[in-house]
This record gives sequence, C-alpha cells and structure tokens, in this order.
Amino acid sequence: MISSAPAGFDQYRNDIPRGAIETIEYDSTTVGNTRKALVYTPPGFSSENTYPVLYLLHGIGGDEMEWQQHGSPQIILDNLYNDNLLEPMIVVLPNGRAMPNDRAEGDLFDPEKIKAFERFESDLIHDLIPYIESNYSASTTRDNRAIAGLSMGGGQSLNIGLGNLNHFAWVGAFSPAPNTKAPELLLPNPQEAISLLSLLWISCGDQDNLIQISVDVHQYLEQQDVPHIWYEESGGHDWPVWKNDLYLFSKRLFK
Repeated sequence: MISSAPAGFDQYRNDIPRGAIETIEYDSTTVGNTRKALVYTPPGFSSENTYPVLYLLHGIGGDEMEWQQHGSPQIILDNLYNDNLLEPMIVVLPNGRAMPNDRAEGDLFDPEKIKAFERFESDLIHDLIPYIESNYSASTTRDNRAIAGLSMGGGQSLNIGLGNLNHFAWVGAFSPAPNTKAPELLLPNPQEAISLLSLLWISCGDQDNLIQISVDVHQYLEQQDVPHIWYEESGGHDWPVWKNDLYLFSKRLFK
C-alpha cells in the first residue's frame, strides 16, 4: 500500500540546503532552432561527481516553465534531500512541444502541435540528452536515466521511455493522456521490458476522467507479468495529484 506524501512535503522550509534551477538553451537539429529547458541541480552539486538524470515533462497546456510555476519541484526535491530520501540527481524540465513556436498558445489541440509532442522524442534523444551529458557531470548510462511526466507528458514518458529502453531504465507516467500508445504497442516485447526496467510507475487520480488510459496499461502489464507500480490516488487531473506523484516517484529513483 502506497501512502501519499506527508503534510508539508511541498512547503518551503527555512535553513535547509538548496538546489539551483537555471534556464539552458540547446541547439535542436530536430526542430532547427535553439530551444530552452530548465535544469535543477541538487544541493551540494559538484562537477567532481557524476549524477543520474530525471527528464520531467509537462502537459499539453504548458511548456518548460509549467512544473516550476505550478508544481514546486525544487521545493519538493530540496525537502526530500534534507530528509535523506532522495538520491542526488539532475532534473531536466524540457519543452515537450518540439516545433519552432513551442509556446502554449492558440489551439493547443492543433494537429501540428500534437505532432510536435511526438517529434519531441527525436529532440530529446538526439539533441537534449547529448547537450546535458556534454555540459553537466551527468551519467551517460541507461541505468542512470529516468523519464516521467504529467498528462500529455505522461503519455510521452510511456511512449518514449518504453520505446527507448536502451536509453531509460526508469519510467513514470502521472495521469497519462490519450496520446499514450495502445499497451501492446507500448510493450510489444514484455520480456525485454522485464529484463531492462528498474522501475515502471503509473499513477492517476480516482476522479480523473482519463483514468481508463492508465487502467488499460496497468491491466496489460499485469497480464504480461511486467513488474510495475500502479497507484490510484484520490484526486482529479490536477496539480495536487502530480506533486504527490513527483514526491513518491522521485524518492524511488536510482536506488
């Protein structure tokens, strides 16, 4: 039984060591321009050490700033570090809409914008990950790479993470959206996933009208005997759920 994050997990604490968040710009051969992402480095970050990396994705209505603006990721992570519950890690918050104008404006469901979320797979694998691993003391092994996200980013995390098990050993989906591939397409070779995955996490609020997407993936994984965590929590398709998910998922990583 998974219990939800404790009270105050997302509240700013005085007098504790803090990580840093900065905006980076990287050249995207996929999109053909320069793109932005946020990078969180943990308290005490030192280039003398090598760190695992979590790529944390936003929803259809957001961009690289969405987690920062609504989800308090740096507060949640700093508090986890202070409580000795988190492995030191770099967290990258990219823009999952891989197109020249990647702002969340106009018709968010425009087919070209939806296509841009699919195109992000190439941007991540070929452009962003190499940038991070060239510019930060980041581990370059699949065992030390995780991908997770909320809603549209949850679907991306399943599609990209399970489709690139040579790159990711840790995959998390928080309330994955209808962009999620059908379960048998996500994992056409369950035995391979069993041998390669360190953690597969799927969570959703019990009041979320998209919950059937998560249930379908969970039931397929059960049928195929693929180890995973299925966490149905109280709540809807909203930030209290996703902040709770970040707390619970991140403290399980890289252990």
